[in-house]
Amino acid sequence: MIREVRFYDEVDDALLKFAVIAARSEGKWVFCRHRERTTLEIPGGHREPGESVDQTAARELREETGAEVFSLRPVCVYSVVRDDGESFGGLYYAEVSSFGELHSEIEEIFLLEEPLEGNWTYPEIQPKLLEEVRRRGTV
Repeated sequence: MIREVRFYDEVDDALLKFAVIAARSEGKWVFCRHRERTTLEIPGGHREPGESVDQTAARELREETGAEVFSLRPVCVYSVVRDDGESFGGLYYAEVSSFGELHSEIEEIFLLEEPLEGNWTYPEIQPKLLEEVRRRGTV
């Protein structure tokens, strides 16, 4: 059970296990739909061995949205606190100029003015991430 989502300016790099990317294209938010779900999510995923969290963010954005041309920058670090501990990830912002084909577990992407309330894959986390991106003046 998720107890809290926290935000940090930085933490030890070794703690960063994943990256999530709040992406926009043509003035709209970019969301993904996994082929096994009906809900929407922000692109992101786990860090692979030997990979920097910046590399994770770029790879996951490409894999989950088909993004080909984009700018990417870090926003902050966030954590999810559960009963069994705290896990950390990098929160990024991207502007996507062009998309190619999807070649992953993602079925389709959506460009939306605003996220659809109640249609999140991770409703305890994702709205807070977008709120923090806005709060920090990234968008």
